Amino acid sequence: MEKLFVVGAGTMGRGIAQVAASVGSQVYLCDISMDVVKKSLDIIKIGLDKLVQKDKMTKSQANELLERIEPAVSYEKSAGSDFVIEAALEDVAIKQSIFRELDAIVPVHIVLASNTTSCSITEVASATQHPERVVGMHFYNPATLMQLVEIMPGILTTRDTLEKTRDLSIKYGKKPVVLEREGPAGITSRVLAGLLNEAVWVLFEGIADVEGIDKAIVLGCNHKMGPFTLMDMIGLDIHLAKTKMLFDKTGDARYRPCYLLEQMVTAGLLGRKAGRGFYDYSTDPAKVSDFFNR
Repeated sequence: MEKLFVVGAGTMGRGIAQVAASVGSQVYLCDISMDVVKKSLDIIKIGLDKLVQKDKMTKSQANELLERIEPAVSYEKSAGSDFVIEAALEDVAIKQSIFRELDAIVPVHIVLASNTTSCSITEVASATQHPERVVGMHFYNPATLMQLVEIMPGILTTRDTLEKTRDLSIKYGKKPVVLEREGPAGITSRVLAGLLNEAVWVLFEGIADVEGIDKAIVLGCNHKMGPFTLMDMIGLDIHLAKTKMLFDKTGDARYRPCYLLEQMVTAGLLGRKAGRGFYDYSTDPAKVSDFFNR
């Protein structure tokens, strides 16, 4: 797998691109405009510069890695790639449109993978003529650090497609888990969605405050970060979309989104990417958002 084509230059897309480039792969990072892709490359460069400053890589290594990531604004280069990964918005219709176009361009023996956390692989694959080569390949944020890759088949995904995806994950230094069948949100995202959703309900019911709940989960469950810190990192809009999907697909009350979460997303309090969520990131260290203390 020498050439990787990545659709979507957001947080996950650029993380996957960096992971692939770090092991020597040529990467095409594609998005709707050159400005979007260049901004993403600038973010990668800032991160690499920090690693150079900490003596975790040389300046020459950082430059070589960046040179292996080529910006793109069309799917033309996907035709000559060895593997394709989509990391666009968590919207089935958007993903279906992307995969429909890729399916018409990319040779039939090449895998088309989606980094989705909540969209059905079978639904995404239904937009293609070759659903057998469509697979879920879920990297975890930050992709450059997290070792897990969950690989999920759609109902028509072949064993060969799963094996190619697993092999690529290993080449990228990851530890893949291949699911036996498709299920809403896979393993980790589904289990975490229930935990995170319950944390919001505990807060909403006034049982404890943001800091207390985060502290309890870190100290009592040995998690590296509390649920509200994690939701702010993921993005509250992404978490809300996931819980809504799970509630719709399973009918399980564990995934019924809390009204507070819906309020926060409506108000634009989306977490770190918006500067405010459960915490306010305009200060260092971050503090609990003021509206909780009214």
